[in-house]
Amino acid sequence: MSSKTASASPYFQDVKRLTRSQAKLILGSQDQPSVVSSSRTSATETRKPQISKLKRPHVPVRYESRTTSRPPPKKVLSNSAKPSKPRKATLKFDPEADMKTDDANADKQKDEDFKEKSQAKGWEPVRWKETLDFIREMRKEKDAPVDSMGAEKIGDHDAAPEVFRYHVLLSLLLSSQTKDQVTSAAMMALRNHGCTVDNILKTSDQKIGELIYPVGFWKKKIDYIKRTSQVLKDKYNGDIPATLEGLVKLPGIGPKMAHIIMDVGWNKVTGIGVDTHVHRITNRLKWVKKPTTVPEDTRKGLEDWLPRELWSEVNVLLVGFGQQTCLPVNPRCSECLCKDLCPYGRSALRYGSPKRKEASPKKK
Repeated sequence: MSSKTASASPYFQDVKRLTRSQAKLILGSQDQPSVVSSSRTSATETRKPQISKLKRPHVPVRYESRTTSRPPPKKVLSNSAKPSKPRKATLKFDPEADMKTDDANADKQKDEDFKEKSQAKGWEPVRWKETLDFIREMRKEKDAPVDSMGAEKIGDHDAAPEVFRYHVLLSLLLSSQTKDQVTSAAMMALRNHGCTVDNILKTSDQKIGELIYPVGFWKKKIDYIKRTSQVLKDKYNGDIPATLEGLVKLPGIGPKMAHIIMDVGWNKVTGIGVDTHVHRITNRLKWVKKPTTVPEDTRKGLEDWLPRELWSEVNVLLVGFGQQTCLPVNPRCSECLCKDLCPYGRSALRYGSPKRKEASPKKK
């Protein structure tokens, strides 16, 4: 490109920084001799670019989009809103999965039927009579520990009525946190020593400890036995209270024990005795409206719907069932006749028993 063309170009004239050709042109005009006429000199000077008066460079058209306002961005549809292309259906046959789905749907339908029946009339567990009959069938031999070593069996039936009732009270007091075999052995030792209110009060604490050891919390129960015996002698003439309120005021006697004492000792049904077995089985069978953590709440939930004539039977029935079949850990659900009616049993057979032990009931 010639220097004349470069100087005439409007683009290069507007650029502040001079090109090499423009610089040569300017320097060449300055090197001219001074003899040149003034008119020529003025003409050369006029051809010099006035840097201070240079205009802003012209922006080419292709860069105008940078300064102009951009249109708003288009809304991008989420994956869920985008219309998906139809996919070809792939059929997979899994008989085990189909069976599990059918079983789950069947269980769901049973729960819905159960809710409808509960709302239609007073709440009661679905098919509880059939479940109770199955438990009776499994307990017909009556060979559980509670059948031979329960509170009703280890008392001396040949003794005076007040002495027999005293035996019932002591056996239940010792049974807390203790297996039936240990409780029975301790009661037999007390009976051989002479288990009456007067004789126990005369016996030293050390001797009583030797007789009842190794029951759970045997040291604390020595104090309970002595204090309870003193109350019976002072207030009840050596007999036990004939009311539930009087029994629960005795040291070491709770609501569960008091209800059983009233039933066995006085032949009065005042409530259901709920121990750890009754509490566990009741929740597994869903015989309460909602899961309970306290035996007293379990008792109230059972008594709300269970007929009163069954209150006395259900304690021994469920305790023996819990000792033989519905165990705390690894229950024998496969051998249980209630496995199709029990929600816990259906789940255990399908998915396996829970790996961790169920939480023991809290005491109030």
